[in-house]
Amino acid sequence: MSTTPDHTFDLVVRGERVLVDGAEQPREVGVRAGAITAVEPLGTGLAGARVVELAPGQVLIPGLVDTHVHVNEPGRTEWEGFASATRAAAAGGVTTIVDMPLNSIPPTVDVAALEVKQKVARDQAFVDVGFWGGAVPGNTSDLRPLWDAGVFGFKCFLLHSGVDEFGHLEPDELETDLAEIAQFDGLMIVHAEDSHVIDEAPAAHGDHYESFLASRPRDAENTAIAHVIDAARRTGARAHVLHLSSSDALPMIRRAKAEGVRLTVETCPHYLALAAEEIPDGATAYKCCPPIREGANRDLLWEALLDGTIDIVVSDHSPSTPDLKDLDTGDFGTAWGGVSSLQLGLAIVWTAARERGVAFERVVEWMSTRPARLAGLARKGGIVVGHDADLAVVEPGTTFVVDPLALHHKNPITPYANRALSGAVVATFLRGEEVTPDRPTGRLLTRGDI
Repeated sequence: MSTTPDHTFDLVVRGERVLVDGAEQPREVGVRAGAITAVEPLGTGLAGARVVELAPGQVLIPGLVDTHVHVNEPGRTEWEGFASATRAAAAGGVTTIVDMPLNSIPPTVDVAALEVKQKVARDQAFVDVGFWGGAVPGNTSDLRPLWDAGVFGFKCFLLHSGVDEFGHLEPDELETDLAEIAQFDGLMIVHAEDSHVIDEAPAAHGDHYESFLASRPRDAENTAIAHVIDAARRTGARAHVLHLSSSDALPMIRRAKAEGVRLTVETCPHYLALAAEEIPDGATAYKCCPPIREGANRDLLWEALLDGTIDIVVSDHSPSTPDLKDLDTGDFGTAWGGVSSLQLGLAIVWTAARERGVAFERVVEWMSTRPARLAGLARKGGIVVGHDADLAVVEPGTTFVVDPLALHHKNPITPYANRALSGAVVATFLRGEEVTPDRPTGRLLTRGDI
């Protein structure tokens, strides 16, 4: 009977460009029992049951962590679903997602609803999946039980969420819930647009994007973010601003962080790659909330990302069926607001970054290392001994043209259709095993067991 020598790994990946400690280095990575157990200089000669040699132009990176994904199952599975969403994630180099508490039915606002979602997801996940809980009017007493059940934090809206079963918080309710979660050092993640400012804005209608943009003014974000900062300051709770679109809010965010307010901020690929001036009439695939703003606004978001004011980049993958996008009428007033980009996020951001002279490793930091840190995923987000062997092989110099029908998203709707993007994902590994579209090997993550 043969035995495996102690020095042999289940998987070895080696090449000139391995992203370790924030820089590309010539390394060999050894994986055993799903974990990274060796990171050695190239030429060490690690032996493995499977050896992957990186080709010229390929880079080994830690798998991306996307903490803002709407899977929508159960209840609206025709919009997406765990199987399609996690296949798409893996195809885009994402090895961990954290699912939003809406637009599924029931929404994840109590432990029973969380258990329903976990049961549905368990045998369908092609990557690892964690869950956010929801903070809605009347469920303050459910927050601690959800936290103890393993959610990574709580999402709330400060205006209508888009679905009636997930109500929004008024500023005083937000502060009440922040005070509650401060007692156990939970995290509140906030869709920060002010309902009263939106109510006073002109209603969107027709196929001109300018009408929709005027209906979601920057001041709606600015006002809501000011509420979040004030409440976080008073309660001492951790607060996270979702999908920042308005660059006008950046000065107050910088001041709050300098004061020691426990505040983090994300933005999304569509705010970094697209601009209002470029959106054609009737192109409702571009509609999202808050909206894609002007090119000058985009430039300021990039500056804030580079200087650390914005912490992470995640997809806000918010899909729907084609009929809800009103593709036939192109009416921005009635179309569902959400961009599908889970599979494309790395390529979208890298394409825009390289045009600005931003290094590839910075993009990976924003989309892997820092989101893992935000969620407290201690074993994710780096090629480090002891971490899960969640890895992706990427060709940053390879360009491809987006074909919506070729994506794993359930519905072929994307504003990136026919767009040339750089950064092809060649292979994705979850705990050292290559992810294939026929065998779901993802695990359900809870905050307590990571």
